[in-house]
Order: sequence, then structure tokens, then C-alpha cells
Amino acid sequence: MAIIRLRTVATTAGLSLVALLALPFVLHAVGAGFAGLFDPTGRESRFFVPGDSISNGAIFGHMVLGGLLMVFMPLQLVPALRRRFPTVHRWCGRAVCLGAVLTGAGGLAYIVFQGTIGGLWMDAGFALYGTLLVLSALQAVRHGRARRFAQHRRWALRLVLLAFGSWFYRLHYGIWYLLTGGLASTPRFDGAFDLVQNVAFYLPYLLLLELWLRRERRES
Repeated sequence: MAIIRLRTVATTAGLSLVALLALPFVLHAVGAGFAGLFDPTGRESRFFVPGDSISNGAIFGHMVLGGLLMVFMPLQLVPALRRRFPTVHRWCGRAVCLGAVLTGAGGLAYIVFQGTIGGLWMDAGFALYGTLLVLSALQAVRHGRARRFAQHRRWALRLVLLAFGSWFYRLHYGIWYLLTGGLASTPRFDGAFDLVQNVAFYLPYLLLLELWLRRERRES
């Protein structure tokens, strides 16, 4: 019992710390998204395309929903909330999964209609990321509704990790520029570091999660 309580406290504390660290990015993303959607000053963004309401709605909606996901998604993993408020957990889970699907779809739509600044390789890396985000959300809901809770948990963990992908991306750049001054990175995002970053902000983390889940299954 004591071990379970310790894990609960550690999980809650860890999630709270990550959410706190990501909060500045969340505020920036949501603010930029709302500005692009409703405020004329948002048109100064490099993402704004004059006269293209579809692309603008897709990318700025993607920013807003992506930021909100980073706020609400970790709450789904807090053990005490799941146990005490299972109905709230289910409905909030459906809401965040719908938000994840719309976030991923918005990013994919922008790639299709406008493309990324980094060209083909960034398009491919980010399209895979958006596809995995949508897939994880749909699978989490599917297994949850079927009461396959072990599978539901695994897909939910993948989804939470992917929801923080945009933050990881910028965190990687912040650390890299701090350490190297921007070595192998260009304004067009076609340097060696940029090319690696097209997948490095999510695939290595997913791999580590898969290894941990596999080890967990062996030990259970």
C-alpha cells in the first residue's frame, strides 16, 4: 500500500513539474493561435497566408488546441483523479482525444495546403508526427470503450508523450543553440541538426516508452 501511495505521489509530482516547465510555451502557443484566428496582429506571423482561410484556420487552430492539450492531457494520468472521478476521467478523455485528432488534422491540413518551411523532409517528419498523434487518440478511445484497459493505458501514454512533442521540439532547439550557438542549423531549417530534428522530437521518446512498456509487460 505504501509503495502504491509513493508511486501516486511521484507520478503526480512528475506530471506537475513537466506541466510547470511547459507552461510558458503553452501560453505562447495558445496566445499566438488566438491572435492568428481573431486578432489582426496575428497576421504578422509567418504562418499567416493572406486570403487562405483554410490554411490559417488549420494552423492557428492547431496551435490553440495543441497548447490546451498540454494542460489537460497530463490530468488524465493522475491516479487519484482517475479513481475518485471515473466519469469525469472518461468524458475528459474523450474531449482531449477529440482535441488531439483535431490538432493532428490541423497540422496535416497545413502541410498539405502550404507545406513546412523546411521542405520535403520536414513535411514528412511532421506528417508522421501528426498521423501518430491522431492514431494514438483514436486507439486510446477504442480500447477504453471496449474496456481493454491495459491497451488503453499504453495508447494513452503514447498520446500524452506526443502531445508534448511541440514543446520537446523547441526545447531541443533552445538547448542546442545554448550549447553550440546554432551549429548545423539554418533559417530554412535544412541544416544537419534541423534534418535530425524532423523526427528527433518524438521518435526517440516513443522508442524509450515502448522499451519501458515491453519491460513492464515482461515483469507483470
